[in-house]
Amino acid sequence: MVRFDRTAVPTFENVWHTDVTFRERPAMGAVLHLREVPPAGGDTMWADMAAAYDNLPQEVKDRIDGARAVHDFVPGFARFSPVARLAPLQDLFPPVEHPVVRRHPETGRRMLFVNVSFTTRIVGLEREESDRLLRLLFQQAHVPEFQVRFRWEAGDIAFWDNRATQHYAVNDYGPHRRVAERVAITGDRPF
Repeated sequence: MVRFDRTAVPTFENVWHTDVTFRERPAMGAVLHLREVPPAGGDTMWADMAAAYDNLPQEVKDRIDGARAVHDFVPGFARFSPVARLAPLQDLFPPVEHPVVRRHPETGRRMLFVNVSFTTRIVGLEREESDRLLRLLFQQAHVPEFQVRFRWEAGDIAFWDNRATQHYAVNDYGPHRRVAERVAITGDRPF
């Protein structure tokens, strides 16, 4: 269990991401329990990455179906620690490849499976082309029509499917506290 109380340190949650995609088997889901909420703000947003995929132009779908991307823990955690401090952990968490478009293991639905925190490049593309395509794909989480926003009350519990969504913790509650407990649920290898 991870406790989140970032009162004493800057917060970096407010970026669209999918949890631990740098692992060979990313989390299937997560449960978040809010113990203490600010008087205003501190919401969490989720984006439906199946809707994001469904609404891409066909020519983009044709380019990414079957493509693979590299996911690396360093870019996501470099916000918290110097890269030199993270380097020894690279043996424990080497970069992994996942499909750019994964299928949901229960429904078979196609979903975008890239995120700005951990996805570093698309395999087989030149860096500039990979970066350009990833920027387009990362932006899909920002489309309001694919999002839901949850206003927390103390004691609330939320569960989300980490395979099918990205989430964003809105950092608009300073100087107040937002204290949460989170549990990640072991997942499968994306296909």
